[in-house]
Amino acid sequence: MEEYKKKVTVREIVEFFHFEQLTGNDDALNRWTVVPDVNRPGFELCGFYKMTEPRRIVLIGNKESEFILTMSEADQRARFPMLTDGLTPLIIITKNNVLPPILKEVAESVNFPIVRTKLNTSRVITDLIAYLDEKLAKEDTMSGVLLSVYNKGVLLVGESGMGKSETALELIRDGHVLIADDRVDVQRIHNNIFGHAPKFLKGLLEIRGIGIIDVEKMFGASALSESTQIDLVIRLEPYDPDKDYNRIGDEIQRYTQVLDVQIPTIVLPLSAGRNVGVLVESAVTHFRLLEAGYSSTEEINKRFRNVVEEQ
Repeated sequence: MEEYKKKVTVREIVEFFHFEQLTGNDDALNRWTVVPDVNRPGFELCGFYKMTEPRRIVLIGNKESEFILTMSEADQRARFPMLTDGLTPLIIITKNNVLPPILKEVAESVNFPIVRTKLNTSRVITDLIAYLDEKLAKEDTMSGVLLSVYNKGVLLVGESGMGKSETALELIRDGHVLIADDRVDVQRIHNNIFGHAPKFLKGLLEIRGIGIIDVEKMFGASALSESTQIDLVIRLEPYDPDKDYNRIGDEIQRYTQVLDVQIPTIVLPLSAGRNVGVLVESAVTHFRLLEAGYSSTEEINKRFRNVVEEQ
């Protein structure tokens, strides 16, 4: 069975969406969910429970409400306990549909929470799954500096002393945006990786020889952002004359795996006199051109063919 490390309580869900509580007392809101998905119980109302994930939140919309009206009292009493068992977190009735009396009776007998909303079912599904995806997203912590450069989330990584924070300071001065310095909390939402700063480090940048600086006070509120999707990893490393670096630049050749997602990675070899801030800006611009379908390699090959044809 898959191990779940995070959970969201029914109380959090009800308070966030302002649902109307119909059954259960305050203790009933202490139930929790670990599954970022919902269940519309068509098959379950028909008595078919095989392959059902019981830990999903149950939604009763127009179709389910109409079907319940066709069910006999015996069938309702036989099937509703399966929807209000110890594993099911919550039932949400959408579109202000009426709470079936027998379902209310069964729920009250086990102190099970049923809530209601005026929103339609599709809207609730979309909003609720998005909310649960974010709350239950896998998380990790990485060492590095995260910035938004030309609207791309760029994670600078490398050994200590490579000048990541100093590079970030230069980029911020040029109008780019800091997300996190030194430690980056990352989470996977769908197949994308997002990063943000731990609360105690938010807005702070450590510069050797100067100390901790407050980026907002020095550069203004526009120099900071809460989070960003990580689109590109740039690894800073000392220049090694014996190492084979990408000189053509026709494609991304390296990737960094973060929470099982592969993120394009560019390695920047550093040596004395190289302007790292300009190099990072150029790397991001080059990455954006590759995404847009432009290849400098094709351009140079085209020029070479033209030269050959002219001879």
